[in-house]
Amino acid sequence: MADQLLPDHVPDTFKRFFWDVNFDTLSPKTHPHYIINRLLDKGDLAAARWVVHTFPKKMIIETLKTIRDFSPWNGRFWMRYYRLKEEDVACLQPSYLMMRRAHWPF
Repeated sequence: MADQLLPDHVPDTFKRFFWDVNFDTLSPKTHPHYIINRLLDKGDLAAARWVVHTFPKKMIIETLKTIRDFSPWNGRFWMRYYRLKEEDVACLQPSYLMMRRAHWPF
């Protein structure tokens, strides 16, 4: 299985992107979609490179298709990077975008 090839921990250089969780217990093997989402959406270039080189492409695409917590800006970038269709990316669905604007219209 692909998760057996994943590292046991996230590098300490990315700790600042996980301000709301216990970083010491965070593992790519147990929470891969959360880590992919957080680093691709809120991380820097080094974080994005680490995700692309660490996680299988299929797992990253699955995250884009199922996790809505990407900003539309980042969702669109990764959609193009992986050559996905807009309707396949969860954060770009019209129903989600309308709900997002209702909560934060800026």
